Amino acid sequence: MLLAENLTKKYGDQVALNSLNINIKKGEIFALLGQNGAGKTTTINLFLGFIEPTEGELKINGISVAKNAQETKKYVAYIPETVMLYPNLSGIENLNYFSSLAGFKYSNNELAYFLNKAGLQTQSHHLDLGGYSKGMRQKVGIAIAIAKHATVLLLDEPTSGLDPKASNEFSKILKELSAEGTAILMATHDIFRAKEVATHIGIMKQGNLVSVIDAKDISANELEELYLQTV
Repeated sequence: MLLAENLTKKYGDQVALNSLNINIKKGEIFALLGQNGAGKTTTINLFLGFIEPTEGELKINGISVAKNAQETKKYVAYIPETVMLYPNLSGIENLNYFSSLAGFKYSNNELAYFLNKAGLQTQSHHLDLGGYSKGMRQKVGIAIAIAKHATVLLLDEPTSGLDPKASNEFSKILKELSAEGTAILMATHDIFRAKEVATHIGIMKQGNLVSVIDAKDISANELEELYLQTV
């Protein structure tokens, strides 16, 4: 579902990403760990087509991002650290607006179903988004992904600033989407959340992917030790 081959991004002489190779299959959650500047967000932005690679190939669902950017966007939903939604609209109004931009038209009952599936309580559906917590806004972002029938989810620091309860709820939703076949790439600083939710974990340093681990083969403490040794 997500493929990067020898993916490189340079800004002049500065190498932001160096020959990255990853292959994320249906239902897998790949967590990228690393300090600021390690190349995590650059990787996300390349898959989104926000920036162009200097070298290498990117594919989403077997389709080249460079050659068919608009086509690949049909499969992708993106949730950044701060979800950009309209604060003067309710959760259900935001969902209706953004799903309509993607070409979908849903009834209020269908919109409510998507919000409930994303974990947003029914009593919050019609409240203005300006009063939502960050965790609630993230759930609207997930509902948009569900409504778009996105088969690929790209996340950039999705649990940053969430309290433990909201972070745990978010992880549960990601696991449910993974079980339904969604391929997920998540850039994060949260070692223990990465261990909890991911199927595979990559550790990045200065634009290089230096370790790739099967999450079931390492404990949280071992992962933290490896991370600290690496960075």
